[in-house]
Amino acid sequence: MRSVLKNHGWAVLPLAIGLCFASLSRLAAAADAPLSAAEIISKAVARAERPNTPSEQPNYTYTKLTVTEELDSAGHVKERQEKVYQVSFRGGSSSLKLLEVNGKAPGDADRKKQTENEVNLRQLLGQSKIARADKRENLLCAELIDRYDFKLMGQIAVNGRMAYKLRFHPKAPELPVHHMIDRLLNRLSGTLWIDADEFELARADIYLGSEVNLLGGIIGSLKRLSFTITRTRLPEGIWFSTSSNGDFEGRKLLDSTRIKTRSQSTNFRPLG
Repeated sequence: MRSVLKNHGWAVLPLAIGLCFASLSRLAAAADAPLSAAEIISKAVARAERPNTPSEQPNYTYTKLTVTEELDSAGHVKERQEKVYQVSFRGGSSSLKLLEVNGKAPGDADRKKQTENEVNLRQLLGQSKIARADKRENLLCAELIDRYDFKLMGQIAVNGRMAYKLRFHPKAPELPVHHMIDRLLNRLSGTLWIDADEFELARADIYLGSEVNLLGGIIGSLKRLSFTITRTRLPEGIWFSTSSNGDFEGRKLLDSTRIKTRSQSTNFRPLG
């Protein structure tokens, strides 16, 4: 550089400065390049599946209210059930204790029904990683995400935090089926919102693309499904599912049925 300045004078200095700024601009542009849908999902799965130490996952408890309504063919509510649970989150796994059913203390029949529902859910999920992920308030895992193609739709605020909005749909019309739950998962599409700072799932809107038969249609079928779940970040940095809404229509044995559900989680507080 000294010899260049000596031989050609200060005329080359603006050119040298311009080249330096051009290089810096290219580096800055590369650093600020937007993430692709695949990169966002990869980061979200890595965040969800990372091992946590006890200090990173403090124990929490909260109250969960669920409302289930069964509708008739005209859309009128013919049966309504409201339940209150105490949820405990310890060591990365959650457990539920039934506190109330329709404003009253639960009876033996209510507790038996809850146990049956948990057993049926385990049978539906099988021994897949999806079942194990569900126990950790973790709704994303590689086994689940690998089924779908994703498209980035932009960014939007969710609960006051910026999030990536991604649409997804199955990669192929017919994907492998290893567990009963696979028949359902292979037909789901929807939208995910991934927190832009921490790559946690902030919201999910999911719907069923086509009817799903259970055991060849012998025990029933699911004709329609729409489900929305919202997750919120607590001040300590932990994310929990705080609300959900569902609408399900199908057939159980020979009877048609439509169920609407909603849930709300409140009163989050740390466990000693």
